[in-house]
Amino acid sequence: MLSNYLTVKETGEHEIVIERSRFIAHIARAATEEEANEFIQSIKKRHHSANHNCSAYLIGEHDQIQKANDDGEPSGTAGVPMLEVLKKRRLKDVVVVVTRYFGGIKLGAGGLIRAYGKSVSEGLNAIGVVERKLMQMVHIKIDYTLLGKVENELRSSPYLIKEINYLEQVEIVTYVAAENIQIFKEYVINLTNANATIEDGSLEYLEEKIL
Repeated sequence: MLSNYLTVKETGEHEIVIERSRFIAHIARAATEEEANEFIQSIKKRHHSANHNCSAYLIGEHDQIQKANDDGEPSGTAGVPMLEVLKKRRLKDVVVVVTRYFGGIKLGAGGLIRAYGKSVSEGLNAIGVVERKLMQMVHIKIDYTLLGKVENELRSSPYLIKEINYLEQVEIVTYVAAENIQIFKEYVINLTNANATIEDGSLEYLEEKIL
């Protein structure tokens, strides 16, 4: 699993008009090629009367799966420019379909390349990009007498509290970056004078909007 990567914030769409042609960028996350193709087909079905539904996707930790489709536009003028925008933005696990309703004015190869690239770029700006950071859940169990001190210290620290469970002992579940686990454990031991039980939990991605 990657320690961090960029992807699109959510599923969404954004429309621009160039020389009377409508370009509608539909963008979504896709963890597998099957998910990407399902999204592409759903857009094609929805916009079956459009002149073109061009697509591109980039999937995998090392961009192992990548595909571009011009859907009837001149070869290399739609899908590839769209894919290049995804690569330039360093995005992962993302699929995009740009629907074009022709407005009567031909754009030429260079114009099409710019139009499809711009559609994806502006679509990403409108929908948003997030950084996903891999975090380790750490479960801290302490006596209630330590709760005030530990909670206050944690809330003023770089570490994030996910939840507090009021059981026989208080359990504080905290997000910690995987590379900081040992430092965090030492921090808690010092904070509680070694009066804490510390257990590793599951791994989970946290998202932070960067655009």
